[in-house]
Amino acid sequence: MQVEENALTAIRLPAQLVALASELQPTQLNLDDLLQQTVAIASFCAQNAAAIDRHGADPARELESIASAGLLVAPLAPNFGGLGLGIETSSISELLQILKAIGRANLAVGRIYEGHVNGLQLLQTFGTPSQIATYAQDVRDRHKIFGVWNAEAEDGVKILPLGDGKYRLEGAKTFATGCGCVDRPFVGGTLPDGQWQLCIVSMEEVTTAIDSDWWQPAGMRATASYKVDFTGVILDHSELIGQPGDYYRQPWLTAGVVRFAAVQLGGAEALFIAARQFLQSINRTKDPYQEQRFGTMAIGLESGQLWLQGAAAQLQQYHSIFAGDSALPNPRAQSLVAYTNMVRTAIEQICMDAIQLAERSVGTRGLLPPEPIERIVRDLTLYLRQPAFDAALASVGRYALQTPATEPLWRHEPTTPKF
Repeated sequence: MQVEENALTAIRLPAQLVALASELQPTQLNLDDLLQQTVAIASFCAQNAAAIDRHGADPARELESIASAGLLVAPLAPNFGGLGLGIETSSISELLQILKAIGRANLAVGRIYEGHVNGLQLLQTFGTPSQIATYAQDVRDRHKIFGVWNAEAEDGVKILPLGDGKYRLEGAKTFATGCGCVDRPFVGGTLPDGQWQLCIVSMEEVTTAIDSDWWQPAGMRATASYKVDFTGVILDHSELIGQPGDYYRQPWLTAGVVRFAAVQLGGAEALFIAARQFLQSINRTKDPYQEQRFGTMAIGLESGQLWLQGAAAQLQQYHSIFAGDSALPNPRAQSLVAYTNMVRTAIEQICMDAIQLAERSVGTRGLLPPEPIERIVRDLTLYLRQPAFDAALASVGRYALQTPATEPLWRHEPTTPKF
């Protein structure tokens, strides 16, 4: 334990990041500044990844650097002090690029940051102006981190009305990613009539029972995805977000998969880079079979880039029509859902191929610490196990079969995503 603690304290934030954070307030940032700071943040996250790869660790200092750089605030709309990262149509490509860069540095950090982005998008899609303003202030002035805790087992969360605008929570959430770091999780629960309702819990203001022993994974240890029992927590009506069933409204539920796919693709890139560096260090790069493996991986990674570009273009086109009206039905929603499910499926296969090819390339020696390859493989393997894979793939085929043969499956209007 002492060795691990020393390793943690030995890492310092890059001077470049400290200087940028001191010169720029989040509201003064633009996308170019944000991308520049992401490079420094990613460097720090990669350096510290091995030190926090243990049970009970969390990426607190990585998240501090993300906050200092303005990345917590950036997903807020400009009128709430952010940059509209991922909300403004012109910044969807940049958001995916940032998520991929953080995932390439440390998948656990990428997972938590993606959850924060997800939470702020839910807030700004379904929250009232008053709710958005209140929680935006939490992010902007107090650096509060959002997340989405939706997974549960048989003892899942119930939201019970008490009268006078008060509600009592009963039950627990599993896979509560970022437990201890996430301050404002979205928590979904069942109302007495069976409908699903979202709420935001201010963790420092309530008492919960946290089971850290529940989380004993092979990978993604630093996400601290514990089990949290919310029984007894009392909420005000103002902490309920949106209407019952909003969480499952399309295309918002499914279209968000491109965010975690971007983080995962970053992990595959990290694996490619680490395996290449290892082979170069032992002068094993001229074997024709190694060349074939790395050629295959390079094609896969470039394909992943193109899938993200395609997703950005589809999202930009949809948002241009959607125009920010969350109540507006859109005939292209089904098309967007199918396309983003294709992206998720394709990138998962790219990542799985990269794992197999990298392991074959480096052999047992390359899978031993201090080489990072084994850790990246563990993290990526676990992260790829997102739910409903078969259903996502089937939705693509269903959409294709239901589309008239004379119509294109997807429209590809000209766009210039920045990757």
